[in-house]
Amino acid sequence: MNRHFVHPYMPNSAPSVERRMLSAVGVNSVEEIYTSIIPQDLLFKGTMNIPTPFTGEHELKKHVSGILAKNTNTEEALSFLGAGCYKRYVPAVCDEIANRAEFLTAYCGDTYSDHGKMQAIFEYASMMSELLDCDVVSYPTYDAGQAVSSSFRMALRLLSGRKTILVPSCMNPEIRSMAESYCRGCGTLVPVKAPDGLIDMADFEAKLSGDVAAVFVENPSFLGVFEPNARAIIDRAHARGALAIVMPDVCALGVMMPPSQYGADISCGEIQPLGMHMQFGSGCGGFIALADNPQLIAELPTYLYGIARTSVDGEYGWGRALYSRCSHMSRENAKEYFGTESGLWGIVAGTYLACMGPQGMKELGTRLMTYAEYAMQSLAALRGLRVNPSNGKVLQEFVVDFNATGLTVEHINAQLLEHNIFGGFNLTKAFPEQGERALYCVNDTITVSDIKTLCAALDSILRGEN
Repeated sequence: MNRHFVHPYMPNSAPSVERRMLSAVGVNSVEEIYTSIIPQDLLFKGTMNIPTPFTGEHELKKHVSGILAKNTNTEEALSFLGAGCYKRYVPAVCDEIANRAEFLTAYCGDTYSDHGKMQAIFEYASMMSELLDCDVVSYPTYDAGQAVSSSFRMALRLLSGRKTILVPSCMNPEIRSMAESYCRGCGTLVPVKAPDGLIDMADFEAKLSGDVAAVFVENPSFLGVFEPNARAIIDRAHARGALAIVMPDVCALGVMMPPSQYGADISCGEIQPLGMHMQFGSGCGGFIALADNPQLIAELPTYLYGIARTSVDGEYGWGRALYSRCSHMSRENAKEYFGTESGLWGIVAGTYLACMGPQGMKELGTRLMTYAEYAMQSLAALRGLRVNPSNGKVLQEFVVDFNATGLTVEHINAQLLEHNIFGGFNLTKAFPEQGERALYCVNDTITVSDIKTLCAALDSILRGEN
């Protein structure tokens, strides 16, 4: 880069300003600083092969837009992908609230930059507590992976003599990978057989030892089916002194009993389906919820937001509760470290829940289950397909078994892309024992016509007509 180029996005890049800064530290060039602190054998010598910078905003936008145009996104193609991140209808008001300057730019929500952010997060937590039937809901974590991992660490801290967390063998592979790393050094994740998404009770009971700190249940499971033995699993865990941690799908809670009502000590999961677009890895947030249990609350690593009366009758203030637990108060004594995380998405989720209300969430859950059932019946009529092998009840996702077709999921998905369709999530890498199976998702933007389009494309592929 030209050393005398004044970059519009780099402060203090004007030559006169640079000279004054160098003079203040007693050197003649930036290179002198580098050579004084970096050993010669580590110092890069030569010129880096960096492209010529774009000096205008229009040129930069055109370049980036050209790169993005290489992607095929879910607005252009019909998508049956899910597996933890979902294309959902997002009410316009959610985007409007997310982009308000006082929420988008107010860092952390401290008193100097709050502008209503603390109240908005408190309202989010209040609506989530109603949905989950819990007393306490955490400030949003980065995503479901961190919410689950922190919940595991909470159990391991509370039951410090125990080192095992029982998890289903079909657990979301990304979350399991995160949790294994997060718990390394303090606990071990032990899988319980769940070949088609339902926990094998005999294997569960055989592994439920006195070393188990917690039992984890995804309900519905990663493979889409609701766990009919959830209450029995939790009762058995409690009988052995272990905690029960359940990850529900928030979109099911308008029609299904929340985990707290069948014994869960901790409920945790993902809020991305509550008004957030798919954003190439962003737009995620996790929640941790529990009853008013002082011992468990003391183990929560994240912020809690509370309400208090003010000196003015009828007016209230909002702020962080039990602040001393978290790393922003005392890093050396904190339960875990956490960053600024996903407060904006908590505000968006609160906006979504306020728009939907109890009736809207009930209608959402009913629609998802109804359309998923229609899709399963339609796909089951195609030659060689086995749909929902467990025969369990599903919310929106289900397994499609292609083993009898002689085709691989990779091949089928490549062919579906020729029809401008994203097929189901390929299960063969994460769960090789499944063989050629895919996880299909029917979200709330999928119509009957879309399902017919998928079936027609798959029928053509299975007949070898592509």
